[in-house]
Amino acid sequence: MADEALFQFLHSEIIQYVKGVESGESVRAWDTRETENGRCVSKLENMGFRVGQGLIERFTKDTPRFKDELDVMKFICKDFWTSVFKKQIDNLRTNHQGIYVLQDNKFRLLTQLSAGKQHLEHAPKFLAFTCGLVRGALSNLGVKSIVTAEVSVMPACKFQVMIQKM
Repeated sequence: MADEALFQFLHSEIIQYVKGVESGESVRAWDTRETENGRCVSKLENMGFRVGQGLIERFTKDTPRFKDELDVMKFICKDFWTSVFKKQIDNLRTNHQGIYVLQDNKFRLLTQLSAGKQHLEHAPKFLAFTCGLVRGALSNLGVKSIVTAEVSVMPACKFQVMIQKM
């Protein structure tokens, strides 16, 4: 239980740090709050990507090769998600054409935010690291992808993974 709290606090502090670094930079007159927010989200996603690459290397060192991308996605939803967030993904859907939707009905990194609509605008910052985490893990497994997230009701969220054919 303590490691879960530590991870959540660390995640919150990373978001605050990146946000502070971004707003502390010299902001030009043409820069807007959206541009600043976009840079913050991008930095968080890149951090997650590097962490995801490292974690998946550790988690799969004794695992046999995966047969196909569906097996890779099942591994991400069960083993990888459980190792990071202490629970499996609640739902995995696919159109069998390279798009997967991972649904987490009680995403741990959103539970500390209030469920009000006013907090939905902050959700991308809390999801960017995880999008990068998944993209980095998939990248090290040889799957090039684009990962996006959406929240309609807190703390549930959906991660959409679009596989890019090489």
